[in-house]
Amino acid sequence: MHVVTGAFGYSGRYIARRLLSAGVSVRTLTSAKRRLPDLADVEVHPWSFDRPEHLVAVLSGADVLYNTYWVRFNYTYFKHHIAVENTLKLFEAARRAGVRRIVHTSITNPSEDSPLEYFSGKAQLERALRESGLSYAILRPTVLFGDEDILINNIAWMLRRFPVFGVFGRGDYRLQPIYVDDFAQLAIQHGRERQDVVTDAVGPETFTYRGLVEMLGEAIGKPRPIVSIPPALGYMFAWGLGKFVGDVVLTREEIQGLMAGLLYTTSPPAGSTKLSEWARRHGDTLGRHYASELARRR
Repeated sequence: MHVVTGAFGYSGRYIARRLLSAGVSVRTLTSAKRRLPDLADVEVHPWSFDRPEHLVAVLSGADVLYNTYWVRFNYTYFKHHIAVENTLKLFEAARRAGVRRIVHTSITNPSEDSPLEYFSGKAQLERALRESGLSYAILRPTVLFGDEDILINNIAWMLRRFPVFGVFGRGDYRLQPIYVDDFAQLAIQHGRERQDVVTDAVGPETFTYRGLVEMLGEAIGKPRPIVSIPPALGYMFAWGLGKFVGDVVLTREEIQGLMAGLLYTTSPPAGSTKLSEWARRHGDTLGRHYASELARRR
């Protein structure tokens, strides 16, 4: 029996699907109200960070815990520091429950010295897991893409609706997107192993941000002129667009992390699916509708 946090979310659902298809019993800890028909066999438990004994009970008997729990940015009802505190409680509950192994989702280039809470929080959790005495695999993805994606989809959405596309500065900072099902396969592979490992979960293609936008524009049949804009101006546009669509499109911290090259590594690819080929196959539907982070969380 394996436990997947957020099995009705994004990466969690792909991990859960693969486990179920392999005949593994799956439990989930989730706040989701909506259930997915193909995951009807998942045993559902609500988050209970304020009830440690309940967490231990849910995790008891679990061979592997796949942890995808995190928050993308600080907001009214979720914060990075709270996500760190809750994940530490989850790790402790897993230790008490005798979970054999934890496969934990982190981020490329985490650092406890980072001024960006996303990266410093992930680094703090990596250290806690390494010191926990539990067997672990730490996976560090950059950007996940797939049918339920937000970032890639919303770039395509903007390309469909605006005559030009602005990139922050020169747009020469790099990123290595990985297909979400490749990530799920990698997670399950590491769940079977025993050796402690830290892996950069990156895809087979490296793009500059400008090159990524150009590729997506061609894939959906909407190539646009790309202009360089100051990061502050780009953030103000994203803020205004967020007010219009009722979402947080992009944060200052995300812009800073992207421009600092934190979504790029020199590691070999861990996935095989190319975003350029996937985008061309999905060109008719990619970006047709805006994907809301806040709506997904609600």
